[in-house]
Amino acid sequence: MVVLATKVYVEGEARERALKSLGAQVENALGDLAVTHEVGLRRDDFPAVTIEGDDAVVARNLLAEEWGQVTTDFEDGIEYVGTLERWDEEGITLDAGREIEVPTSELGLGPGDPEGIRRRFGLVQHLPMRFVYGDPSRLADNERDRLYEWSRGSGRVNYNSATRSEVRATVNRAGHAEDIVTVERCGLLEGSVVCREGTDPPGLLAAIGRHLPAELLCVLP
Repeated sequence: MVVLATKVYVEGEARERALKSLGAQVENALGDLAVTHEVGLRRDDFPAVTIEGDDAVVARNLLAEEWGQVTTDFEDGIEYVGTLERWDEEGITLDAGREIEVPTSELGLGPGDPEGIRRRFGLVQHLPMRFVYGDPSRLADNERDRLYEWSRGSGRVNYNSATRSEVRATVNRAGHAEDIVTVERCGLLEGSVVCREGTDPPGLLAAIGRHLPAELLCVLP
């Protein structure tokens, strides 16, 4: 079994759609591997994929690489994935099956308090983020690189609580299909709408926000 480092925190029909989407993505990722699999959900909202078959080890490693893996064993200096749970004056808290505190001094994202940093980089709640475990833990270098890359582009609108296909459909319905480059998936229910050059991210947020019951944050170039 592999526990994926992305959460299913929506309820009702949205939860059913999210699990269906995850099942399709897992099926696609495993491709022609000689395995059978079943997707379940733990009480803490992390999905668990049970895998059996000749290629089970390869399949588990493949899913862990793509999604990140929740584990009970942490080693100093090793990189893991946690989802953004909350933030305060001291830093941010990630959920990696247990709470991981990353103090402000270990974020490595420039000046400001965690709330200001969160808004500047569009860190919506539940966003999967890579960290290096230790005392204290810190954001991983490749995570910092990803976030700085976001801020150097043409602008983005980050979201949670919706699948990628739902966000694509909402952008199309709002008449802004030509104003975006793509919708990047960051987690099952978190992602980033990449704006085209000349598109105003706050304007795009206003246009699609009325249709999405989600947290939306702009990343301005």
